[in-house]
Amino acid sequence: MSDAIADVLNWLESRNDIQSLRAAVCDLNGIMRGKRIPVEQARKALEGKLRMPYSAIGLDIWGEDIEGNAQVFSTGDADGLCHWTGRGILPVNWTAHPTALLPLWLADDSGAPYLGDPRRALARILDRYAALGLTPVTATELEFYLVDPTSQRPVGPVSPVTGRRLDSDAALSIDEVDDFEAFIHDIYEACRMQDIPVDTAIAENGVGQFEINLNHVPDALRAADDAVLFKRTVKGIARKHGFAACFMAKPYGERAGNGFHVHFSVLDKDGRNIFDDGSDQGSDTMRHAVGGLLAAMAQSTLVFAPHFNSYRRLRPRSYAPTAVAWGYENRMVAIRIPGGPSAARRIEHRVSGADANPYLVLAAILGAALIGIERQLSPGEPTGGEGQGLTLAKLPPDWASAIAAFEAGPRVAEIFPDMLRDAFVACKRQELNTFALNVSDFEIETYLESV
Repeated sequence: MSDAIADVLNWLESRNDIQSLRAAVCDLNGIMRGKRIPVEQARKALEGKLRMPYSAIGLDIWGEDIEGNAQVFSTGDADGLCHWTGRGILPVNWTAHPTALLPLWLADDSGAPYLGDPRRALARILDRYAALGLTPVTATELEFYLVDPTSQRPVGPVSPVTGRRLDSDAALSIDEVDDFEAFIHDIYEACRMQDIPVDTAIAENGVGQFEINLNHVPDALRAADDAVLFKRTVKGIARKHGFAACFMAKPYGERAGNGFHVHFSVLDKDGRNIFDDGSDQGSDTMRHAVGGLLAAMAQSTLVFAPHFNSYRRLRPRSYAPTAVAWGYENRMVAIRIPGGPSAARRIEHRVSGADANPYLVLAAILGAALIGIERQLSPGEPTGGEGQGLTLAKLPPDWASAIAAFEAGPRVAEIFPDMLRDAFVACKRQELNTFALNVSDFEIETYLESV
């Protein structure tokens, strides 16, 4: 038995209040799926003896099997092995009884990684960096709305201090942060227990919208874990306080969307930032990374905007990009190079919505950047403002176009395993078809008697 497993078992032995665990993998949509197991089965899960269907990774957003999924029908819905990710045990204090999460990822019976697992896709990209003696350093920023869970449609929450419902934007309002201090404090405490490196919190640009940043870490797998666990934590703590936390890309048509911005730099084997050449412009290597990001961006948009609602966020003049462009200190474009000391030179990728799967997002970003570095791709000239008057390539304007671009994209094929690409496309096509069959109330109101 390894020391890490022994540490977990010893911790559980010290916590007599924990009687059950959640053993879970992360699916293609970024949803944790798994089992409630008695605490006595912890060793079985930690030693890789727990089994779960491969198909659990590829369910659609409603938890339905994907039509024609080879992992369901042609294999008899076979089980794979669940391997512990090694993250440790993650205490959960917002449920009716204390519990803890054991994060897992899938392998086949030989112990080989299951390539349909999104966490495995990111691990493969990081192996390619490691082979070159390179280490990505990554941080994420996640936005979310607090909403009233009793309302059929999203509305602002009631302030715990004033008793009034929020109904206006409050960008960077310290008063709004203070009003929701109990909720925010509990998020920070839960993140501390799970070793999630939370940084600053702000009131964002929408009614009841907040952004909490996570610190840079020199382990992109851990950064993606942190983002997945953070979303789950925020949702749980929100319910504890009588709210619902919404990470939809665009819950309000007329208000700001929820973004998932990714910052990263790359260290060489000596710990030097290869994006830093001492100048404000950054190194040639940094620009090559940007070139790779731009080259793969349209093909990867389905990863960054994976849902029907995602495309409501990608609109002009919304601080969410619509064009394949980059710039220095420019929040209007997809790739921003922030200012500051040259030693901290980094790239900010601004395309993803908060509804995206962090493992797939980081795999797409870091995979594309590596392609650019290896092939010394040029990003072209930086863009100022929104790039008005320039002829810029555009992101796919809708879900169907993004699915087609992802399926046919040669850059995407270099980043993701065929098994995962096929499963992701099948999942998104099934979800798209389901939305197409549902007629909205607004359509009925508009057309019922007028056409």
